[in-house]
Amino acid sequence: MSELTFEQMLEESLKTIHTGEVVEGTVIDVKPEEIILNIGYKSDGILTRNEYTNEPNVDLTTVAKPGDTMEVKVLKVNDGEGQVILTYKRLAADRGNKRIEEAFNSREVLTAKVAQVLEGGLSVIMDEVRIFIPASLVSDTYEKDLNKYSGQEIQFVISEYNPKRRRYIGDRKQLLVAEKAEMQRKLLESIQAGDVVEGVVKNVTDFGAFIDIGGADGLLHISEMSWGRVENPKKVFKVGDQVKAFIKEISGTKIALSLKFEDANPWKDADAKYAAGSEVTGRVARMTDFGAFIELEPGVDALLHVSQISKEHIEKPSDVLKVGEEVTAKVVDFNSEDKKISLSIKALLTPEASAETEAPAKADDNEDVVSVDIDAVIAAEAETAKE
Repeated sequence: MSELTFEQMLEESLKTIHTGEVVEGTVIDVKPEEIILNIGYKSDGILTRNEYTNEPNVDLTTVAKPGDTMEVKVLKVNDGEGQVILTYKRLAADRGNKRIEEAFNSREVLTAKVAQVLEGGLSVIMDEVRIFIPASLVSDTYEKDLNKYSGQEIQFVISEYNPKRRRYIGDRKQLLVAEKAEMQRKLLESIQAGDVVEGVVKNVTDFGAFIDIGGADGLLHISEMSWGRVENPKKVFKVGDQVKAFIKEISGTKIALSLKFEDANPWKDADAKYAAGSEVTGRVARMTDFGAFIELEPGVDALLHVSQISKEHIEKPSDVLKVGEEVTAKVVDFNSEDKKISLSIKALLTPEASAETEAPAKADDNEDVVSVDIDAVIAAEAETAKE
């Protein structure tokens, strides 16, 4: 029996390896693009950057150093040049798949960094498993630009797990929805009508503004923005404005807000400023065929009936007045309970006209003077505007 040569004995002392086998190696050299490992085989193993991680442009000298040990999988026993090609990311992905499956079944909340912003969503890598989060599942609101998430750590759950097709879908939206629902519940338990709250304008529409008051949105309707008349909410508020308001009403999860604080109510001392017999100056705010509404101050309008504009017969106010014009008139009636004020220019013209105004049984054209319900007129105007 012949004796074995030294080379033969050395070769027999080395283990055999197979493609797909998991082996442990010791790092003997590290370059930015590859790691060389002693895996106890006749050839050293080569672990390239592409087989180490899915992360782009990683400098391998920052993740390993000589003497480190690591588990790897054999990708090729011989690459044609006698080298053993190893992979770390595929071993990690195999284990990551198991981790993702467990998270999918348990609805566990995962945290990972956004590796790439794609046209249709975000790509994150979890234990070397690439997970796609569609744009529709990134947020509970429409996101026009997803680039702000680049490089950020985000939380999500796995909503679809299909390893055969390598399809792993993440969902961040449902976490935000659940979080906001909990915040809303806590907020609704802690507030009541009359409370003063602070918030931030989230959206402005033609009919009002939505204010985030910390857990829920409140609606500040156009009619509650001022004691005066607001024509266009978008000229008063913009997204991001800080607002201090009070809760007018809570109905289920709907919160109605108001800026019409009572201490700023212009009708509070209106009886002294606009008592019958007073001479006042105001601005024509709007007109109808039967009269003009004069804004004496924001929130206080008075009716100047067509029969009280002039001594002469006038068909309609727009024949002699225009919106924005300043007029001076006499207060002929003040009703604090119904918040109604009636004016007359004619009462300032002559003593006779004044007496006629104070007892206006008949107008100049011998027709009955019409008594007008201002509130009803305003309501009718609002309905017309809606149509």
